[in-house]
Amino acid sequence: MTGFGKGEAVLQNKKITVEIRSLNSKQMDLSLRLPAIYRQSEYEIRTMIARSLQRGKIEVIVGYETQSVQTPARINRELFREYLRQMTDTLNFSGIDADYDAILPVIMRLPEVVSTEAQTISDEEHAALLKAVEAAIAQLDAFRKQEGAALIADLLRRVDLIEGYKKEVEPYEKGRTETVRARILDHFAQLKVDADSNRLEQEMIFYLEKLDITEEKVRLKNHCDYFRAVASEEEGVGRKLGFIAQEMGREINTMGSKANETHIQILVVKMKDELEKIKEQVLNIL
Repeated sequence: MTGFGKGEAVLQNKKITVEIRSLNSKQMDLSLRLPAIYRQSEYEIRTMIARSLQRGKIEVIVGYETQSVQTPARINRELFREYLRQMTDTLNFSGIDADYDAILPVIMRLPEVVSTEAQTISDEEHAALLKAVEAAIAQLDAFRKQEGAALIADLLRRVDLIEGYKKEVEPYEKGRTETVRARILDHFAQLKVDADSNRLEQEMIFYLEKLDITEEKVRLKNHCDYFRAVASEEEGVGRKLGFIAQEMGREINTMGSKANETHIQILVVKMKDELEKIKEQVLNIL
């Protein structure tokens, strides 16, 4: 599910900021950008996010602001001075005037003049970083819950629409049966053949029973009731609601194949339209 969360932690001379953005995705796709100084905490941050957010295309950006100038690079002043002395003496011995603008870049590239110290953070800063991550996760989770509540309300409204269309089918069922019966009798009359009226009536009843959609309507109602129960009472229901929507689709498709009546087929199309929207939205629920 989509969402945004931001967390901050303030130390004596540093402010840590964590931002998390989430987009819909069936799997966990985590992108983490953080300064080199916090690389030692990367595994712990990834674990916290994966455990809390479960899935989604998630982008995490960690940054910090500091009031003091800090750099991991260190210049070895004694070694720099010795290189400069030797180079100047060599140039003077050779009768060449020393050009310091040219000499200085050369000295800075010589071995061990500039070294990089391994960066580490204190336990206090590590704890502050994780606290900022937790705050960002909590804000994102609250955003997701708010969106999820609106999404569930929309899904339940569409389930109500499907049941409403199902009820609209009922007035057309009796008329459809009579229309089919009249059409069969008319065809037999056109054939001008003798037929056993009892046998014809039995075969007609058998045929009309195949067009009966009572069972499909009952099962569809049960699926709709179950969908509401799962959506309102359980957590982590995304996959389950998807399965229920599939079963609803089976009953609606069967109703359509048995319809044999224009108005019923129109209502079935409307039910299918709402169901497809349900299936799309269910993918956004954990």
